[in-house]
Amino acid sequence: MEVGEPVEDGLFTSAGLIGGECAACRQRHFPRADTCPWCGTPDVSEVTLSTEGRLWAWTAVNTPPPGYEGAVPYGFGVVELDHDNLQVVTRLVEADPSALQAGTALRFTVVPLDGETTTWAYGPS
Repeated sequence: MEVGEPVEDGLFTSAGLIGGECAACRQRHFPRADTCPWCGTPDVSEVTLSTEGRLWAWTAVNTPPPGYEGAVPYGFGVVELDHDNLQVVTRLVEADPSALQAGTALRFTVVPLDGETTTWAYGPS
């Protein structure tokens, strides 16, 4: 459930990440772009990406990046969305790298970033 304003409009809804799908090569991408990053075709439609994936790589962020207002530590990693044939770099619900392992099934969720803003993350399904 979204509690505050999204960190950036057009990236996600409570239903999932908003990506693009190319009409020519059928490849999906995130974030959505007006031109396909795979083949350059300017015919891209908006799609909601799969909410389920598998953990591919991960770490913890222990020092806040410049301008970041949220809590640390937080998990950060790459999730493979098999249905979309795509890997996305994303925040993870789990901040302890030792609690995760490659191939763990994960599910999309909306999480608070600070008191006014929400973002997305993937956590255990």
